[in-house]
Amino acid sequence: MENIALAEPGAQLSIWALFMQASWVVKLVMIGLLCASVWTWAIIVDKLVAYGRMRLALNRFEQVFWSGQSLEELYRTLADRKTTGMGAIFVAAMREWKKSFEKGAKSPLGLQTRIDKAMDLALTREMEKLEGRLGFLATTGSAAPFIGLFGTVIGIMTSFQAIAGSKNTSLAVVAPGIAEALLATAIGLLAAIPAVIAYNKLSSDASKIAVRMEGFSDEFSAILSRQIDEKVASKA
Repeated sequence: MENIALAEPGAQLSIWALFMQASWVVKLVMIGLLCASVWTWAIIVDKLVAYGRMRLALNRFEQVFWSGQSLEELYRTLADRKTTGMGAIFVAAMREWKKSFEKGAKSPLGLQTRIDKAMDLALTREMEKLEGRLGFLATTGSAAPFIGLFGTVIGIMTSFQAIAGSKNTSLAVVAPGIAEALLATAIGLLAAIPAVIAYNKLSSDASKIAVRMEGFSDEFSAILSRQIDEKVASKA
């Protein structure tokens, strides 16, 4: 274990001074936790913006879809665009619908199954986009306190070694070494607390969005099922 000299009585206890006085192992822990904290906040901001845009897109699509516009016209409008959310599910279902009838679909049950699978795949892709990088928040929230504690343990062990070597247990001498070790735990909590709160909040938001898209998928599946029945009846 690397030995460090004890801080002089009256040494500065500012955060920067404590960081500079820490051993290289503790410094690496602190730097890693600070990087994790910055990345955590970047994910939080990105997801909040993305979820806000997704909710607006869902609201706009629902207004257009339930306005009475024909499905064919809506499909032509969205087919060549980059769609998300309900729009992506709608386009996937309509694309399968048109391909099947162009090739002369003979089994209504098979057509319905293919359409449902196409919508399920589109829904899965949309949820993967929504939930992407949330795992990092969960990992940071659970692991960061222990990583910070590891840095604290290393720092305290190094300080105790220096104390034993100098045979000086004055509080003014011991305090800076203990403080710089505890700084690692503080940084670990600084990274973990926002990550845990954000993960719970964003996971809940993603689940609500998923419920809305699943509800639309079920409703649209029922609409297409009725149209399939009507086409089969007209052919008969």
